[in-house]
Amino acid sequence: MPHTPIHDAGLVWFRRDLRAEDHAALHEALGDCARVHCAFVFDRDILEALPSRCDRRVEFIHASLRELDARLREMGGGLIVAYGHAVHAVPSLAERLGAAAVYAARDHEPDAVRRDAAVDAALRADGRTLRLSKDQVVFAPEEVLTGAQRPFSVFTPYRTAWTRRLEALGADGAPGSPLEPRRVAALARGRLAPPPAGIGATDPRVTDGVPTLESIGFEPTDLTRLPIPVGERGATALLDDFLGRIGAYRDTRDHPARKGPSYLSVHLRFGTVSVRELARTAWRIAAAEPEAAEGARTWLSELIWREFYQQLLHHHPRVVDRAFRPEYDAVRWEDGEVGERRFAAWCEARTGYPLVDAAMRQLLTTGYMHNRLRMISASFLCKDLGVDWRRGERWFARHLNDFELASNVGGWQWAASTGCDAQPWFRIFNPVTQSERFDAHGAFIRRYLPELAGYPDETIHAPWLVPAAQQARLGCVIGRDYPAPVVDHAAARARTLERYAAARPAPAG
Repeated sequence: MPHTPIHDAGLVWFRRDLRAEDHAALHEALGDCARVHCAFVFDRDILEALPSRCDRRVEFIHASLRELDARLREMGGGLIVAYGHAVHAVPSLAERLGAAAVYAARDHEPDAVRRDAAVDAALRADGRTLRLSKDQVVFAPEEVLTGAQRPFSVFTPYRTAWTRRLEALGADGAPGSPLEPRRVAALARGRLAPPPAGIGATDPRVTDGVPTLESIGFEPTDLTRLPIPVGERGATALLDDFLGRIGAYRDTRDHPARKGPSYLSVHLRFGTVSVRELARTAWRIAAAEPEAAEGARTWLSELIWREFYQQLLHHHPRVVDRAFRPEYDAVRWEDGEVGERRFAAWCEARTGYPLVDAAMRQLLTTGYMHNRLRMISASFLCKDLGVDWRRGERWFARHLNDFELASNVGGWQWAASTGCDAQPWFRIFNPVTQSERFDAHGAFIRRYLPELAGYPDETIHAPWLVPAAQQARLGCVIGRDYPAPVVDHAAARARTLERYAAARPAPAG
């Protein structure tokens, strides 16, 4: 039952939590305030840094906001949407609405931390407060620490500590558990406030409801054609589909031609699904459904990896552009004309290695890349082409629909062997054997590289080894219809071992 409110009015600032259910900040505001307004800010500090006015992520947010607005109106409220700089727009809205407090989900990215500090200072100067709730993770970065109260730098002991803490606090979603759902429907009755009449009358940058995509300076993309389901309903449909095959997740997740992943990463990124709901579901299946338990445990482990990278970014924000292991900042990457030529070949999916190129085409045409392919393509850029991992990280940041800074940086530093609990520097993926192992029949390659469709399974992974006359008969001549390899893997591997060895400190003594 709702308790006596402590504020007459509050404002919920939606950011990366575009849903109405199991919502921490909305739940807290409805408990604290007699009247709750809801708002979203299209933040110009973020939007104006994007390289294109045609961005699937902006359209995903826009479409999800329309669904969120409709749901809030069903509950008696509705969205106020502002276009401007959040550091100014949020305090201004709080003043206009008479909100004593602004409620939002805590964000651990360095730019978000700085933004929230500026908003907090502006609110405090006006006698208001910013209340941040834990909502993007099950455990905040400071909640899972070593026995010496230090952050973990190795995943396996972090996962063990994470799991033990969950067990100790209650893992069934009951009251008091970190997985307890934040139910808002009952609290919302009579407390959610619709946008005040005329809210945008004096400021065209503020609207009652969601403005058009064009009015914020963006154009429609191919989001609906792909299609990528949006909003809470899209997340629910994907989750329901995944739960029908979760038992096979451990076996299928590494094979890009198979329907193995949950495909929920973009929904986690923008909060159209609650991480608590996903963790609750995985935990329940692991405990109660023996035939699906192994897949559920593997999936939960992937959710914990995400939180591991979140705590890494929180405790070590320097990893955004520097190696977690400082000695690897000394690696001499390929630069000049050679580096530029190789990087361009990788970006444009013309390295001559079919699985790498197919992965890059998937990214360019859909905004998605299978997780196993992220590892393979990242390793190839750093350890075959010798290109700085930061350049690849920024390319993924530009194109991935589900781009999340912590996971992207963590994954790239893992592949480059510069990061926290990364693969050893001398472990170098062979792109051909990786292709043979994870796309054995070439189905994924053929999907994104139709020029190679005529090659048999046994030759599609290294088509340059096929005799020239046979290439012509197969309808794709290497070097003419599909690129020859930009590097020789064996030679590149040797050069990479030298590169990393030169950067490592000399042994003591």
